[in-house]
Amino acid sequence: MDVVVTRDAREFASRAQGFLQARIERNILATVLSDVLDGHYHEPPALFGYATCAHEQVAAAAIRTPPRYMLASDVDRSAADSLMDLWLAEDPELPGVAGMPETTRAIAGAWADRTGGAASPRMRMALHDLMEVSDPPRPAAGHLRDPRPEERTLMIEWVEAFGREAGAAPVRPVHSVVDARLAGGLLFVWHDARPVSLVGLNPPVAGAVRLGPVFTPPEHRRRGYAGTAVAAASRLALGRGARTCILYTDLLNPTSNKIYAEVGYRRVADWEELAFEHAQARVRDNQARNGVPTPLI
Repeated sequence: MDVVVTRDAREFASRAQGFLQARIERNILATVLSDVLDGHYHEPPALFGYATCAHEQVAAAAIRTPPRYMLASDVDRSAADSLMDLWLAEDPELPGVAGMPETTRAIAGAWADRTGGAASPRMRMALHDLMEVSDPPRPAAGHLRDPRPEERTLMIEWVEAFGREAGAAPVRPVHSVVDARLAGGLLFVWHDARPVSLVGLNPPVAGAVRLGPVFTPPEHRRRGYAGTAVAAASRLALGRGARTCILYTDLLNPTSNKIYAEVGYRRVADWEELAFEHAQARVRDNQARNGVPTPLI
């Protein structure tokens, strides 16, 4: 198996874009690649890797847009070993990996062997897809609409709050994310006398539209707004020509898993994030716990 690591997004796209678009489990990598190609990520530059097997067919791929974790797809331990040999030369401070469990554990094992560090689970999620929307069993009052110009600040605040709750480090200014979604008609609010919930769509990739973020402020929760908004936004995406809609849920949040299942989403794969603790950081942490001063230099 041959492995290539590059910072050239167009080179990576020319080899791996079709591979990423072929399965919904790789959709998040495909949408991130699309954002990079559209110029949404500048500094630090993104890093890409892919592995080819017989007939030079791509068999595995990885992307990192710092400071986020590596996103990886279809990497077994053999490919992970080859990938890490090249990746760490370019990205020695790799903070973690996200992907399907068999992929993340292969990469974490290869990383740990080379660094002496340790990996720990940060988040476990489920990937769901939908091809036909079911009406919520208890529809919320209100309707889905586009945000108004004067609500831009509110949208920024809600997307920032979503990121804090999800523990996601922003890869670019939130206002630029919101502005891009608003310009593309990809951000919506559920309105019940006032905006009470937010749902975003990502641009379609090979007929699949990923929903997110979905956020309801705490004071408006437990009234069915999120589930009803997701159903309406999913129906809108399908009406615009999407073949399928997908979304991720936190496995520790039974409410979100339940309400999205009620409107037609079915769990099709697992996804997880593993955080990497580098060996030097582990030494410093142990010294701190044991009362050993940490050198300043």
